Amino acid sequence: MKTLIRGGMIYNGTGSTPFVGDIVFEGKVICFVGEKYTGDIDHVIDAKGKMVTPGFVDMHTHYDGQISWDDELAPSVYHGVTTVVLGNCGVGFAPVHASDRSRLIELMEGVEDIPGTALHKGITWDWESFPEYMDALDKKPHTLDFALYVPHDPLRVYVMRERALAEEEATEKDCQEMARLLAEALDAGAIGFATGRSDVHRSSNGEWTPSSEATERELVALGSAFHGRDKGVLQAVNDFNLERGEQDFEEEFRLMDSLARSAQRPMSISLMQRDMAPQQWKKIIASAQESGLPFFFQVAPRGIGTMLGLSGTFHPLMAFPSYIEIADKPLEERVRLLREPQRRARILSESPVRLAKEGSSVPPLVDALFAQLEQVSKKLFALGNPPVYEQPFQESVYGRAMKRGVSPLEYMYDALLEDDGHALLYFPVYNYTEGNFNNVREMMMLPNALPGLSDGGAHVGIICDASFPTYLLSYWTRDRKEGKFPIEWVVQFLTSRPAQFLGLEDRGLLASGMKADINIIDYEALSIDAPRMVCDLPGGSSRLMQKASGFTATFVSGVQVIQDSLLCQSRPGSLIRM
Repeated sequence: MKTLIRGGMIYNGTGSTPFVGDIVFEGKVICFVGEKYTGDIDHVIDAKGKMVTPGFVDMHTHYDGQISWDDELAPSVYHGVTTVVLGNCGVGFAPVHASDRSRLIELMEGVEDIPGTALHKGITWDWESFPEYMDALDKKPHTLDFALYVPHDPLRVYVMRERALAEEEATEKDCQEMARLLAEALDAGAIGFATGRSDVHRSSNGEWTPSSEATERELVALGSAFHGRDKGVLQAVNDFNLERGEQDFEEEFRLMDSLARSAQRPMSISLMQRDMAPQQWKKIIASAQESGLPFFFQVAPRGIGTMLGLSGTFHPLMAFPSYIEIADKPLEERVRLLREPQRRARILSESPVRLAKEGSSVPPLVDALFAQLEQVSKKLFALGNPPVYEQPFQESVYGRAMKRGVSPLEYMYDALLEDDGHALLYFPVYNYTEGNFNNVREMMMLPNALPGLSDGGAHVGIICDASFPTYLLSYWTRDRKEGKFPIEWVVQFLTSRPAQFLGLEDRGLLASGMKADINIIDYEALSIDAPRMVCDLPGGSSRLMQKASGFTATFVSGVQVIQDSLLCQSRPGSLIRM
């Protein structure tokens, strides 16, 4: 069946000037893009007054567990995304020995804040090897296309077993076996290899992630799996230890350089501004430029922040002794107890205790924040609905508390009890040191910047950044008061730029012969809802959900998955094999 999208403002993904015209697709493929189509047609969609863009590519998600039980892949599907990439940061669920499944769940639960109960109940585990994992997922229906990185952590655990979790160095034999399994996965169509070396990534038992212990020998061996290949990319998250000193930074960057130099394939690194080392991101850029290797940077279009609330994973009261007494009670009962004047008075007079200790998945950063709640309150905000992510410091919890004449903790306490305990506060952990997004803009303008870090499917109790594509298009081209980007540049940034980096030659552009992944967007109506907690994970676990308005239609392979911002019944998504 030939479908005509008539009279829309076409942003074709190249960054060129948009034009009013027609697009025709038949089956999965676009067969016409131009000013006027005059041939035969079976179905017409009137796009007059609407934008038409390629489907967006989200190259940093963590649906690795969710994809085995969930066919929707929300929230990403609500934000114009038609392709997602899983396995980022080195965590995932294949390859795996049956006896190690719980270990991988503990890693994902700790690193990416996905409830272990949901993973235990939801993951089907009808695989052992990575190619078997790919085959298992390929058999299931999904809304979106998806590609898979081979994640370092399960690969290391599969080969080294207990030794991988005991912070032992991989032997030469271990390294060669990991490289062999990686090559096997690449032969089966994996999109590349991902590793993680973050100071805040720990398992639910408080253990360091296995990949964080990898030596240069191991990384070089893994890079060798790409020898002779003209496809496949690398991905890494790394804190680079800049706060520990220049020498540590140089050593950590050298390891990333060794991996990229061995593989001789493009590599993307997470890039953000951290308060404890606010100039680190510039040092990372400079080091990458000096290396001469094809390094790219995954950047976010706003602060990378956590949603704090009684219904979420973290909140400002959780370290106080009188709250800990009731922490395991249902939300409704906790709210009732917290409203008691005596308990309120006790909590307001107490000092928080340390939560990040041996056997705990709570990262040390959380304790550091609780130890200086008043300072934190200066960067803590009521998000509102519609949500406002770039607010001046005077609108922070601290600023509002001063206006009201109460302490910041009192303001937080009362704010968390609003909406029967469902209220959320926003804390931009990264990218907000100066209280604006000027540095974010500079990062996005880098010639080797890529849209990333949405973490769709991860940090489900604290983060809801799968809305990045909608936010980037609406805020940075329309709503921000200054420093806006041209719409055609943002569309290119969300479509052809990540597709080209990943080697996905069939998508990211509106052109004849390209895949019919298409968005029709009511630009003036484009907006995102405030995040809200929903209980729809296996076992009744909750997660943050954030939807959008303004997506008139989204097509994946020529099949509609979104109609007027609502999910359709079709599931045309499939596994991408490189």
